[in-house]
Amino acid sequence: MVVGNSSKKTQGRRKIEIKKIQKYTFSKRRTGLFNKASELALLYSAQIAILVQSPAEKIFSAYEEAVMRLEREKWKEKEFWWNEPHEGLELHELEEYLEALQTLKDNISKRMRN
Repeated sequence: MVVGNSSKKTQGRRKIEIKKIQKYTFSKRRTGLFNKASELALLYSAQIAILVQSPAEKIFSAYEEAVMRLEREKWKEKEFWWNEPHEGLELHELEEYLEALQTLKDNISKRMRN
């Protein structure tokens, strides 16, 4: 007769120490995550977009076209002030509108240069 847990083959449930993931482990887990996402997209016709930032602060993406499509759809749903009709505005309102458009153009130009 065996006394104790000497015949047990696994360690069972136990508390594990959470520690920083090594570079190799991160890469393996990222690949596994992307594979699982691929399976979900294939099995359920789901639209999946994944962005992962590494410990070295590099960005990795899966399904870049899906990310772009989701981004475009998000922007289509929004109502922007420059899309509203401007007929019937008074002169001072049109001047404010023109000034706001110029500010928007300048801000976009600055971001494009950076």
